[in-house]
Amino acid sequence: MLLRLAYLTVTNAFAALRLLRMSDQDKDVEILVLRHQIAVLERQLGADTRVRFAPEDRALLAALLTSLPRAVLHRLRLLVRPDTVLRWHRDPMRRRHGRICRPKRPGRPPTVCSIRALILRLVRENPSCGYRRGHGELTTLGIKVAPSTVWEILKQAGLDPAPERASTTWADFLRSQADAILACDFIETVTLSGQRQYVLAAIEHATRRVRVLGTTAHPSANWVTQAIKNLVMDLDDAGCRARFLLRDRDGKFPAIVDEVLAEAGITTVLTGIRIPRMNSIMERWVQSCRHELLDRCLVWNERHLRHALREYERFYNRHRAHQALNHAAPLHPVPDPIIRRRDRLGGILHEYSHAA
Repeated sequence: MLLRLAYLTVTNAFAALRLLRMSDQDKDVEILVLRHQIAVLERQLGADTRVRFAPEDRALLAALLTSLPRAVLHRLRLLVRPDTVLRWHRDPMRRRHGRICRPKRPGRPPTVCSIRALILRLVRENPSCGYRRGHGELTTLGIKVAPSTVWEILKQAGLDPAPERASTTWADFLRSQADAILACDFIETVTLSGQRQYVLAAIEHATRRVRVLGTTAHPSANWVTQAIKNLVMDLDDAGCRARFLLRDRDGKFPAIVDEVLAEAGITTVLTGIRIPRMNSIMERWVQSCRHELLDRCLVWNERHLRHALREYERFYNRHRAHQALNHAAPLHPVPDPIIRRRDRLGGILHEYSHAA
């Protein structure tokens, strides 16, 4: 812009020198011609069309016309109004003083980060919650925030309106039913003596708690049935309200196992053929057990294997961090946050209150 403005200034300076040789009559004729050309241009453009000037053109016109009296300026025939020319002259000074006197933080102070995080948590945990309902939940908790602030926070976070987030995904459905689902599977390993061992384990979907039901070299029908009976009694003692047991179609599970589970009110759900992802949580634990224990430990015999699995079960349930549990252990959950959530109907409805 500055280079263009310097070029226009030099050009008009030479034009002014050319005007010194012209007589007053020639200047009057040129003025009349220029005024008529402006009239023709205005007639062709129309009243609704705006003529756009570059910043350097505005600066040059403002410098040339500001020295004229206001009465003379109003008599001139220009493409813009005289008030516009005067505003062009005031804008540079306003911008200069505005940079100096502008406050560092204009407007209202930003929302506290904890309140912003709580708003995003409410909306993400409740797909049908919009900014109006989110504002109502905050009011119930005693937090005063304007509805427009909630809407602005959701917009900045890229969250769609409530009608576009109301659809329930398959992952959300499984998460809401996790309290009623168990999974079990066999793990196969070989000791240093060459004996093949089979490990039966079960995991709770909701808490990720693992129960190693036993190890044997010969998984007979009686052994598997007794292990499942022990699992049912352990669940009753722990107060677990499981209603479904997810397992594959392994021939090691006899038909009587389903009858034992049915008497306890647990329905057996079989996975598809060669579809391990249907039992993904159990398969993930099998992979963790292999990578963290069996692949790094030399198992001498069945007794040593039971001891190693007992220690790994205790470590997995009490100390190992789980991403699904916000990096907490199944038997050592994270402390309750300041705002506590209570789930109803398996997590379909959420109630929020202050932690005691």
